[in-house]
Amino acid sequence: MTMNSNVPTARQRVEIALLVLTLSSLATGSVFGQLDYDRPPILYSTAEVHDPVARLQTRLDRGEAKLEFDGPGGYLKSLLKELAVPESSQMLVFSKTSFQQRLISPRTPRALYFNDDVYVGFVQNGDVLELSSMDPQQGAIFYTLRQDDDGSPRFVRDRGNCLTCHASSRTQEVPGHVVRSVYPSLSGLPHFGSGTFRTNHTSPLSQRWGGWYVTGTHGKQRHMGNVVSRDRDRPEILDVEAGANRATLEDLFDTDPYLTGHSDIVALMVLEHQTEMHNRITHAGFSARIALQQSASMNEILERPADYLSESTERRLDNAAEKVVGYLLFQEEAELTDPIRGTSGFAEEFAARGPFDRQGRSLRQFDLRRRLFKHPCSYLIYSAEFDALPPPIKDRVHRRLWEVLTGQDSSDEFAHLAASDRRAILEILRDTKKELPEYWRSDT
Repeated sequence: MTMNSNVPTARQRVEIALLVLTLSSLATGSVFGQLDYDRPPILYSTAEVHDPVARLQTRLDRGEAKLEFDGPGGYLKSLLKELAVPESSQMLVFSKTSFQQRLISPRTPRALYFNDDVYVGFVQNGDVLELSSMDPQQGAIFYTLRQDDDGSPRFVRDRGNCLTCHASSRTQEVPGHVVRSVYPSLSGLPHFGSGTFRTNHTSPLSQRWGGWYVTGTHGKQRHMGNVVSRDRDRPEILDVEAGANRATLEDLFDTDPYLTGHSDIVALMVLEHQTEMHNRITHAGFSARIALQQSASMNEILERPADYLSESTERRLDNAAEKVVGYLLFQEEAELTDPIRGTSGFAEEFAARGPFDRQGRSLRQFDLRRRLFKHPCSYLIYSAEFDALPPPIKDRVHRRLWEVLTGQDSSDEFAHLAASDRRAILEILRDTKKELPEYWRSDT
């Protein structure tokens, strides 16, 4: 019996597969840890999206919703109502770190508002409202809404300008969000030569909110908010005492053009946690989809079962899942040394949303004495973005969470979780999180 010379040998099939994987990795950028999200299977710019802003546009087109234009705020108040974004979430940033920076200064800060999946930006006398909205599959989608009282408001999706800043190493290499703390000059321009801080729940308060206004009390802890850098030669010198424990901002600028006079410290802390959590969920989803596509190509070439996962694919999925699990459970969270209290009612409104377990506990309940939340597991585990994670990633996240919460994983990485924390989180999720694996019903 003679072999057909046109049929690749096993060795040749392996070599072909490795070549395909290399070319695929180069196309997606994953060889260097970067994801090309405009190529298959992501198709970020061209795939249909179903984020809250896209859904609102559909309702507007059908006449099922209407945005009202109201004075200097334009569509802002009506838009927040339609998107269920609370006014109490208002935060004010005066550093010139937005594309409408010419209109932003310490006298005219930009206002930001958010809920679990939408972010809205308002600039006094700005041509547009700025929006970012989370799509379950595609992550952050950026829009503008012109402030024209023409009776036909339309959201315009950004096609790349926003991604210059919102798709980089600061956002886990995916379209996402970043909260920055800077040393602001008298005009609001950052002194970039002195560095900036990307802030999330791991950041010490001493590095947070440079270029932001902050209302609320925080005891002896100090932050960079509410003040500007007056010495151009030593911009890192800030009068942090002058910015501390402020109940009002009325003596710093005219707050009348804004929906409230607050820039709530608790809202700021939640924003910092949430933006990074969104980025990590998006990164995990993108990474899994790319890894699984490449795995499918390898399996076809090597004539393996379609659902076969190689060791390298398993490692990629494990690594992506671990980044989500660690942040979900507030790994390396900065410790608070004094109580935090906001001014706008945001904390009460946020905590009231639940869901609550049979003992009345919720992942939205705050601690604000030692840490941000009483039960340190992110409420974004309930989000549509989390639920839309590819099954191989979501299965891994569920398994790792269960291992940590049941005490099977007692490694140093999760030493910040007391046994009582783990038990409470486990019980809350069992009562409130749909579609958990069956093994979650057992503690072992």
